[in-house]
Amino acid sequence: MIQLATTEPVAGRHGEMGGRTAVELRDIEIFLTLAEELHFGRTAERLHVSAARVSQAVKKQERTIGAELFERTSRAVRLTPVGEQLRDDLRPVYQGLHQSLERARATAQGRTDILRIGMMPSNAHDLRPFWDAFRTRHPQWGLRIRHNGFIDPFGPLRAGDIDVLVSWTPVEEPDLTVGPALFTEHRVALTARDHVLADRKSVSVEALGDHGVIGSPTPLPDYWEDAFIPFRTPRGRPIERNHTAGNLDELYTIVAAGEAVNSLGAHVTRYYTRPDIVYVPLHDAPRLHWSLVWRTGAENDLVRAFVQVVRDLGTPDL
Repeated sequence: MIQLATTEPVAGRHGEMGGRTAVELRDIEIFLTLAEELHFGRTAERLHVSAARVSQAVKKQERTIGAELFERTSRAVRLTPVGEQLRDDLRPVYQGLHQSLERARATAQGRTDILRIGMMPSNAHDLRPFWDAFRTRHPQWGLRIRHNGFIDPFGPLRAGDIDVLVSWTPVEEPDLTVGPALFTEHRVALTARDHVLADRKSVSVEALGDHGVIGSPTPLPDYWEDAFIPFRTPRGRPIERNHTAGNLDELYTIVAAGEAVNSLGAHVTRYYTRPDIVYVPLHDAPRLHWSLVWRTGAENDLVRAFVQVVRDLGTPDL
């Protein structure tokens, strides 16, 4: 196994214990987060550090290993083969260490376990009533909420990294259980500010067939992708995936350049306000349902307790 090493004694501002191990763990966290996000700015924002700190950590790791871990261009960041090997080696080790520390903190605070929720949508703040109700009803348990990308969407569930996923439905995976809807919302089309559709009060799903949309760089279940953006318009015309994006930043860059339009849940109009993007309601698109999903074989008391909270509070229409 490849190992990261450093000899710098540091007392970090994020609560690390000073010294060799603390620096190693933080640098591993930076590397693994960048390997997931493939974007320096988004990695820095997620970890509450500067982009320069991310770049510094990666360069230090590359000097230690003697090879580049990432290919960097003006348009994209990609893992090199060495970077992929390092990611695959380090991910289970880091996750095990992180979970052990979380369990120790929970025990010290009188909590016995932690419910880990992966959020595919970006509106965790809208859902505070659910988080607060769970914490109030079950003070003996912790609650951790993290982002879950749409690339390999069910992988973290199957790997045991999260207990519950908030995903759009339907989800028809034989090993996963779909629970109650957490919220529903309208859909909007995203266009560049100077796009021909930008001045309209609303548009039809047919417009997606006229201009093309953005697909995933890796295969997704066809039924699941079709539920988010259909492969055909209501009239049966194909909706071409003219470009691919692995995250929202890439997607917004393509749309802002006028190279495609796209469709997302309406919560992005509140959480992703941009001067170069216009949101136009899709008046004939079905509502988007975001539901709880968990691995059937891993269902436990924490999952059942959160499901009960959602059922008791009901499904808001956001």
